[in-house]
Amino acid sequence: MRLSTAISGGLLLAACLLATPASAQTGSDGLSPTLSAIKGRHNVRLGYRESSPPFSFLDQSGRPIGYSLELCEAIVEEIGAEVDDPNLKIDYVKVTSDDRIDAVLQGKIDLECGSTTANAERGKRVAFSPLMFVAGTKLMVPKASNVQSLTDLKGKTVVVTKGTTNELAIQAADKKSSLGLNIAVGADHEQSYQMLVDGKADAFATDDILLFGLIARHKAQDKYRVTGDYLSYDPYGIMFRKGEPQLSAVVERTFRKLGSNRDLVPLYNKWFIARLPTGERLNVPISLQLEEAFKAMDDSASANN
Repeated sequence: MRLSTAISGGLLLAACLLATPASAQTGSDGLSPTLSAIKGRHNVRLGYRESSPPFSFLDQSGRPIGYSLELCEAIVEEIGAEVDDPNLKIDYVKVTSDDRIDAVLQGKIDLECGSTTANAERGKRVAFSPLMFVAGTKLMVPKASNVQSLTDLKGKTVVVTKGTTNELAIQAADKKSSLGLNIAVGADHEQSYQMLVDGKADAFATDDILLFGLIARHKAQDKYRVTGDYLSYDPYGIMFRKGEPQLSAVVERTFRKLGSNRDLVPLYNKWFIARLPTGERLNVPISLQLEEAFKAMDDSASANN
């Protein structure tokens, strides 16, 4: 699937995934279950990824940082106002692509702040924030490789990260084109990348922006390149528990405040254009689709004039 042909339907899908049931259980304090638990604990548990730059990763001191985490920290501030506790603390909880949904469902984390695709299948189990990024599955290969597309990998090994939409996209493409791929699985993006480096795979398939982030993080621009047509459409969102309209409203309100204050594009530029705290620079301009989605979050008077 080419990304440009899927944008309209994908943005509509992402918007629909924000819908939650009209009613939900509330605690004795009148708050939804997650907000009530946060108020009782005086903290918010943010799920982070170790190797998903620039969304969620570790700096040189091992501290979780990233674009998604900064969005989540803004949501925490809004949660503080909602539960009347402006001094909420943040607990950072490591999650992987394989266990992140269960971490939300089991209440181990309140918000998942990584690089998670909001799709219809996941929307049956969890809820998502408004759109924060648009990506798609591509391939990372050695620069010396003659691979230009997935069909060039017929009979070869492609590594994917466990529990990702990319894994499903590669399986579907393999079946459709009868490529006879050997699909290897890494526990996280760093392990998948290392399998490519070690020669255990001919290509690494994941979202294009994550591939660019890993290449930059490892300063491997002279060793690896990103190639191929888009094999999936992946709209990213912050993930949280489904069936809690009050929590969903808090998340939505956070994005609208950021949009109305014109903070979303500068935040994007901080993580995708400017030099990262770890020293790399991605230089990935904001897409027209994401820019339009951010404009839709602007409720200021000037936006409606």
